[in-house]
Amino acid sequence: MTDEAAIDALLEREPRNIDALVLKGELREQAGDDRAAHAFYQTALRTAVATQPVPRSLHSAVQRAQEGVVRGQVRFQQQLERSLAEAGFPAGKRPPRFQQSLDIMMGRAEAELELQRPTSYYYPGLPQRRYYERSELPWSGAIEAAASTIRKELVDYLASGQEGFSPYLVNDPSRPRRDFHGLLDNPEWSTLALWEKSAPVPHLADRFPLTMQAVQALELPHIGFRAPMIQFSRLSAGARIPPHHGSMNARLICHLPLIVPPGCAFHVGGKRREWHEGELLVFDDTVQHEAANEGSSDRIILMFDVWRPELSADERRAVTALFDAVDSYSR
Repeated sequence: MTDEAAIDALLEREPRNIDALVLKGELREQAGDDRAAHAFYQTALRTAVATQPVPRSLHSAVQRAQEGVVRGQVRFQQQLERSLAEAGFPAGKRPPRFQQSLDIMMGRAEAELELQRPTSYYYPGLPQRRYYERSELPWSGAIEAAASTIRKELVDYLASGQEGFSPYLVNDPSRPRRDFHGLLDNPEWSTLALWEKSAPVPHLADRFPLTMQAVQALELPHIGFRAPMIQFSRLSAGARIPPHHGSMNARLICHLPLIVPPGCAFHVGGKRREWHEGELLVFDDTVQHEAANEGSSDRIILMFDVWRPELSADERRAVTALFDAVDSYSR
């Protein structure tokens, strides 16, 4: 029997070892952890594509990875259909755009991508926009009116000496290691999360009662472990976040700038905007975006997400049901 600890140690040294990735996937599949298995199989296949031509000695491993992906997809699709039916969205009784998004997600249809290039989930038929203007969003005035109160709670927390910020990107040892331009486990881009993994963070949310009250009054998406996201985001002086895309276009990302030194800039789809303290900035993070702090001190914003206004109530319920099924999936 293969020693999983030995495989983990090998992957720590050689994160793109195809044989080890496939063995790890098989061990996770045997343990009933299809989601982890899929991640390791897919990483093995991506690595094989990047190393063409694949050595003959690896052909068997690549084939096993392909077969493992198919097995997992079949089980997942069966569970997904059951869960959606139980949530009131059986086949044939789904919002048309939602059904199309599901077909794209499961590989039964192709997405016609333009500006939006989500890494995980694409909801078709939504406007291809970089930014949403504050004047378009009826709730923007209320959250901006609370900016000074939110900033005071943040400043008081920082003055108390309780740091709490942690790197925005943290390595998950149960998944293949995927660095992001040197920012994995890097405190130069860090967050203080008030809400994560579908629940408030008790010891932190309690320290920011007025912040939580102001944000929770908005139309927040409750999408499994993914949303809502309510956190303070800190970008250290001299730090830069390279161009990247967000995971799903069914929501919008909101920045409420609280501490912004001169020299900070933000780009979405090549269009530059600057953060201004107390002034909301709303954008589609599935459009390529990047940030930089060329100032001499930290930049801190409050970051949260809201539903895209173009999604109907029924579509929002369907997306929520979909990701409830995804996040609860286990074999």
